[in-house]
Amino acid sequence: MAGGRINDDDVKAVRDAVPIDAVVSEYLQLRNAGGGNLKGLCPFHDEKSPSFQVSPSKGLFHCFGCQEGGDTIAFVMKIDHLSFSETVERLAAKAGITLRYEEGGYTPGHQRGERIRLIEAHQAAAQFYVEQLDSAEAEIGRKFLAERGFDQAAAQHFSVGYSPAGWDHLTRYLRGKGFSDKELILSGLSQDGRRGPIDRFRGRLMWPIRDVGGDVVGFGARKLRDDDNGPKYLNTPETPIYKKSQVLYGIDLAKKDIAKSSRAVVVEGYTDVMACHLAGVTTAIATCGTAFGGDHIKILRRLLMDNGSARVIFTFDGDAAGQKAALRAFEDDQKFAAETYIAIAPDGMDPCELRLAKGDEAVQELVEPRTPLFEFALRQIVGRYDLETPAGRAAALDEAAPIVARIKNVSSQHEVAVQLAGMLGILDTQFVVRRVAQLARWARDRGGRGPAPATPRPGTSPQAHAHAPSGPAGPALNLRNPVHQTERELLKLALQYPALVSPAFDAYGVDEFTAPPYAAVRQTIADAGGAEQGIEGTTDYLTRVRDAAPNDTVRALVTELAVEAIHGRVVDETYAGMQLVAVRLRAVDRRIRDVQGTLTRLGAHGDPERLAAVQNELWVLQQYAQSLRNRGADAL
Repeated sequence: MAGGRINDDDVKAVRDAVPIDAVVSEYLQLRNAGGGNLKGLCPFHDEKSPSFQVSPSKGLFHCFGCQEGGDTIAFVMKIDHLSFSETVERLAAKAGITLRYEEGGYTPGHQRGERIRLIEAHQAAAQFYVEQLDSAEAEIGRKFLAERGFDQAAAQHFSVGYSPAGWDHLTRYLRGKGFSDKELILSGLSQDGRRGPIDRFRGRLMWPIRDVGGDVVGFGARKLRDDDNGPKYLNTPETPIYKKSQVLYGIDLAKKDIAKSSRAVVVEGYTDVMACHLAGVTTAIATCGTAFGGDHIKILRRLLMDNGSARVIFTFDGDAAGQKAALRAFEDDQKFAAETYIAIAPDGMDPCELRLAKGDEAVQELVEPRTPLFEFALRQIVGRYDLETPAGRAAALDEAAPIVARIKNVSSQHEVAVQLAGMLGILDTQFVVRRVAQLARWARDRGGRGPAPATPRPGTSPQAHAHAPSGPAGPALNLRNPVHQTERELLKLALQYPALVSPAFDAYGVDEFTAPPYAAVRQTIADAGGAEQGIEGTTDYLTRVRDAAPNDTVRALVTELAVEAIHGRVVDETYAGMQLVAVRLRAVDRRIRDVQGTLTRLGAHGDPERLAAVQNELWVLQQYAQSLRNRGADAL
């Protein structure tokens, strides 16, 4: 700060007058840490368990994780990027302390720090806009609010205002308050015109945007007139105090209830926040003209403190844009320890429309967690594919499985994988579970680097993939049996010509091989990484398969199949496809017989839902079998 220095006694008075826990709790949730201390998630570095401690009796804070520490002034300086003088001035204003400046001739009103000046300009502008809402010109704004169910008291609660339609009403008003043209341009409240600064916001309904500490840092402005050629919503541009990716509308009103209830509701617009709060959902917040992202998550994490019961509920429109917003939110979902959900109102209404149409209770019911965000995101992905075809199911799984694999909690990951199998109509739930676990392991081992392993095509298989026995068992093989002949031929192809049967072969379940010795070889190939591992060359691949054998008996059979001649006169994709189809079709036919038996057991008096599910499964299997007979390998 240029000019005089703040009197030392006044600095001490400010430090003593503003309790450190009161200041810190404006930014994050604090809980009892014992010994008179409080703890929370550090706002200066990312952490999962609280190592940030506050000692109200000493007026100090310290983070045992990043080693940041100090008094109230040091905390505000760091978290709000203020100078020492700016911080003292800000805290003094809150405490009602008049500061004295030394070295004479200093006029604080003209030489205060930049941030303080910009905040004061915004505060003055907010008050100006509120007063203008009562003007005759603002009738169109009051009508807009009334049509959405907001009365005068609601407007006052949220400090909604109106910007006059003239060129420089606010600019002239703020000049009269002592703000320079440079400050007005820097604040984003004014912009350069032909003859000097003019108002940025003109003839619009105005919502003040506050930071976590409650200071007005920007505005959201709604178009009201048809002759306004600007965008529907116009926000403050990026300024030294306004970064749209770091602000959440309504956070100043919602933060205490978010911390108290460990729940936050993320909506899309200013009127949605108003509707939620007025309906009793006082944890509602909204982003300001940008996607919900990492910086927003940091704000919420500090308030939620990432405890196991924390919940974040997103309410997005049911339209395409809303679905995209939900998927973007899901990208960051794993940065929360909180459970995340999505709520979509009937008929795609937003909370404001819902409150108007059906009242406060409907809004309260809307945000009661309904659909986990991951489930919604997966349904959006799966919905893009034709699940009636094996190829469609396989492609959907290819895209969805890596997303499920990103779920950190292993038990949750397993549960979601089972649900994904159900969404896709894949009867083989365990294959999907194993595929997801495989991707998760790969991501952990590789640290997220490098290409993902080739994804098999499990969507084509409705069979269960039970573990094979560790070695050959059961009656001796009858190689005149065409079933055993085909299974043996396919295994030989998988070992000797893996490129001809990949990637389809890797989606085949162990139980598609009816002879136990062949099932054991199939499991061994899977344990070695699948036939796709042999596309580049069979020598190393066969070594890996042999090494993966559970015992010498299986290893000997692998060697035997790897050297035995293929029966086909021409060993090509067509021949390989015939073997693939034959093994798969017999497995599907076996499953059809099993399901038909289940239907017979259920009879006409079985549980209707169970009956319908089994009938649907039978229909899907029959369609798949018909497709295999008609289209051959193209149906795999």
